[in-house]
Amino acid sequence: MPEESRSPLLVIGLGPVGLVTAAGFADLGFPVVGVDIDEDKVRTIREGRSPYHEPGLEPLIAKNIASGNLQVDTRADPWIPRAEVIFICVGTPPRPDTGEADTSAVEAVVDLVIQHHQGYTLLVEKSTVPVETARHIEERLQRANHDHIELASNPEFLREGAAVHDFFHPDRIVIGVRSPRAERILRDLYQKIDAPIVVADIETAEIIKYAANTFLATKISFINMVADLCEKTGADVDRVAEGIGLDKRISPYFLRAGIGFGGSCFPKDLKAFLHTGRRYGLDFGLVEAVIRINENRIAVFLDHLRQVLGGDLRDREIALLGLSFKPDTDDIREAPSLKLIPRLLEAGARLRLHDPVAMPHVQKLFPPGPALRYAGSVEEAVAGADAIALVTEWQEYRNMDLDRIKTLLRRPILVDGRNVFDPEEMKRRGFIYYPMGKGRWIPQGF
Repeated sequence: MPEESRSPLLVIGLGPVGLVTAAGFADLGFPVVGVDIDEDKVRTIREGRSPYHEPGLEPLIAKNIASGNLQVDTRADPWIPRAEVIFICVGTPPRPDTGEADTSAVEAVVDLVIQHHQGYTLLVEKSTVPVETARHIEERLQRANHDHIELASNPEFLREGAAVHDFFHPDRIVIGVRSPRAERILRDLYQKIDAPIVVADIETAEIIKYAANTFLATKISFINMVADLCEKTGADVDRVAEGIGLDKRISPYFLRAGIGFGGSCFPKDLKAFLHTGRRYGLDFGLVEAVIRINENRIAVFLDHLRQVLGGDLRDREIALLGLSFKPDTDDIREAPSLKLIPRLLEAGARLRLHDPVAMPHVQKLFPPGPALRYAGSVEEAVAGADAIALVTEWQEYRNMDLDRIKTLLRRPILVDGRNVFDPEEMKRRGFIYYPMGKGRWIPQGF
């Protein structure tokens, strides 16, 4: 979009991706209007606050709300006629029966734009959508005789917990377009960001997003598969990961063994990619294996707990540390903790849960009760517990005073789902320490 044009960028959907996108472009100097139907969310943003725990996002919102570069609204229709560029940032959750991405919210945005747009409009997919979604939308536009609306794809690669950094310092910017005009508009939007730009057709751009997430998830499941072999043979998965990760063709990233991946992207994107492959009659067995290995990590972790607690979890007090799917976010979607909690309760365990920011979200799903309590601090969670189950690698847990924690526990047992601590140090401190893909460290006398 040319500098002299002051028509606002319209961002529809203010989830974690949409809000970072809206605040990011506003900070680059563009007038931006963000739209979401959630009145409470819009009110929070208008007050200069963030509805999500995302490092750096709240000051970015406050700055651009104050400057007037960022406005928010619950209605899109008054803004659509004024916008040359509209980003679609609504959710595409998996359908419960097939795992296929539900694009009904995307289609609703398209219908709204058809109804209210005036003149040329570039409608940009930023939501993660299956390949050929744009083609189906274009057919819809043709049937409605709306040739002034052009489609483009600009997939997001924002990591929760680092989304603001990733917006301004991306590894790459992917642009899927049909025309030089659409390419020029999107290049102009990103001209202040120093990153390689990959320009492709829309179908290619749509696949890039799914392929990237599937490949990263594959690396995680691969190293977790290796971790199970390491446990059987007495090998150390961290040293294995180091040995293969130094190969530049492999790299060390996403080779951390543990309890498995969760979150808003990997699980749903893998299911959607698998469904797409099946729809075209392709062998996507690799994706199936990645999903299966990841789902089995909960069983592996529970087996560790049972082994270290004598085979029975009944009436055991367990301090479960970490409820969000990863550190530096309050997102609990597909978090391993949500799968562990019911299985531990079914096994008769009593739980004390702690997380620096995600406890209010989990309380809505698992209210406090006789067998489940929420602790206001790590010390409160571990006091008198039979074991610690470390599920999310928050820095607060990395920095725990282990000597103090040991005195509070009934027995110094720590089952580590993220391989946070050094086994030799834990052995020296007298802990019964059980990481993933390594030996079981039991001090003399236990």
